[in-house]
Amino acid sequence: MKKFLIRILLAAGLTLVAFALASSAQAQQADEDPTPAARRQQQSATAPKSPQNQQVPAPSPDNAQTDEAQTQQALAFTGRITKEHGHLVLRDPVTKMSYQLDNESKAKPYLGKQAKIVGKLEMKSNTIHIDSIEPLL
Repeated sequence: MKKFLIRILLAAGLTLVAFALASSAQAQQADEDPTPAARRQQQSATAPKSPQNQQVPAPSPDNAQTDEAQTQQALAFTGRITKEHGHLVLRDPVTKMSYQLDNESKAKPYLGKQAKIVGKLEMKSNTIHIDSIEPLL
């Protein structure tokens, strides 16, 4: 009788462990299911844009042609200020990109140094319109 009870308890314990493992595996599959992510991407692509995203500042006469290809908000760029082809550029070591600088007089004191530039990127010409510049320590 004692052996019978031990076998039943052992069988019940193994059943509970198997059930717990199966539930855990099923929950992980639900997390890894690509279908919901695909639906979210599809919904965001077809969702109408809010008026805040469509605001475009009035173009000024000197940069009216570049507004379409310029970022709307200032971004931070870091790298070394160097001279390439007679112009000062910001060389980003991570992306291996060089960005032309629109105001070389602001950047000249940082030539050869690491700097952080906050500004708007004009994508057509890969030029940063400098709002502020500071050295990286």
